[in-house]
Amino acid sequence: MKKIIFSILFFSAIGQAQTKTSLVEQKINTTLDAWHKAAADAKFDTYFDLMTSDAVFIGTDATENWYKKEFEIYAKPHFDKGKAWSFTALERHVYIDKSGKTAWFDELLNTQMKICRGSGVLVKVGKEWKIKHYVLSMTIPNDNSKEVIKVKTPIEDQQIKDLKGK
Repeated sequence: MKKIIFSILFFSAIGQAQTKTSLVEQKINTTLDAWHKAAADAKFDTYFDLMTSDAVFIGTDATENWYKKEFEIYAKPHFDKGKAWSFTALERHVYIDKSGKTAWFDELLNTQMKICRGSGVLVKVGKEWKIKHYVLSMTIPNDNSKEVIKVKTPIEDQQIKDLKGK
């Protein structure tokens, strides 16, 4: 009888932990989906309110490594046109640390650039999840990497020299 009671309590605790994790993951997914939708709908304040004040956004170009304020300056003209960019998650994986206050994720996105990969970190601020760090990358099919390298080479050779000189 003790084994049965222990088993019930044990599996009940596991179920509660999984439900709690699922709820946290749902909140994180809701935050990320709302963030992407705010860009598609050109809702500047909504978009940037979902980021921490010290957030970093890393774009697809090697020169795009912005703190939030810099990213706002870059993004404002795009939002002012009535539509910034439209990213929709095709797949997302969310991971949560033991404290329940930090999460990281990776996602595949349907974008105007076709499939891109996003990854980043969220932190819990009060009861809300905020994006602290986001990295956007274009995916390149392995069979086409040589062609892409040919396009990148003249631009990025100079960037490499400049970066090495720092």
